[in-house]
Amino acid sequence: MDFKSMNALVTGSTSGIGLGIAQRLAAKGMNVMLNGFGTPEQIEAAKESISSLGVRVGYHGADLSKPAEIEDLVRSTEELFGRVDVLVNNAGIQHVSPVESFDPARWDAVIAINLSAAFHTTRLVLPNMQSRNWGRIVNIASAHGLVASANKSAYVAAKHGVVGFTKVVALENAKTGVTCNAVCPGWVLTPLVQAQVDARAHKEGITIEEAKINLLSEKQPSQEFVTPEQLGGLVVFLCSEDANEVRGVAWNMDGGWVAQ
Repeated sequence: MDFKSMNALVTGSTSGIGLGIAQRLAAKGMNVMLNGFGTPEQIEAAKESISSLGVRVGYHGADLSKPAEIEDLVRSTEELFGRVDVLVNNAGIQHVSPVESFDPARWDAVIAINLSAAFHTTRLVLPNMQSRNWGRIVNIASAHGLVASANKSAYVAAKHGVVGFTKVVALENAKTGVTCNAVCPGWVLTPLVQAQVDARAHKEGITIEEAKINLLSEKQPSQEFVTPEQLGGLVVFLCSEDANEVRGVAWNMDGGWVAQ
């Protein structure tokens, strides 16, 4: 498969998991539209990390809690590249609280960005994918799309919703060249998670390695983080011809978390 003729839209891709996925797609030759928040310097660095791989790169700062901005994001991507061949719905936010004290505004925001945004991007790219009889939609869910943790009601509900939504889109397009799958990461070593590890080490007076193991041992039996690059490799596979009949799966990459 010639990835060099393809164009990808990756939401939440200015850092962390999304940027790692965007870089792996770009390394295969795909043009990439980035989306997300950050300082001008961070966004420019993300763009440079993609363009340095010899592909075209765009950036759109759409707030994915706002459907009108999502529509502009998709329209701008199509205007820049001509079409969207690969959609990766990665953008997400988190809020931790017991249900009885969960801020309703925070609930609405988590559902909007983690779940509803995937619906809006998908509904907008599907018609052109269907007309060409080819497309790849990959939704970055979470191990929390398969199992739950206390105090994460909105996130768990949204990620379970993403997995269910993925299955519906896959079934509706099962006789076409358009596939839809979900990836369900466990703990991923992003800059935000590294900051948690560092803070834990400082607070408990232990080494970084000890803090990492303490964090991972709560959920992830391998006691190793998943990396954005590994997740990017899985997304590349799901975009390939070898994955033509991988449809509607929720593929966990979680160091054994869900196997327990």
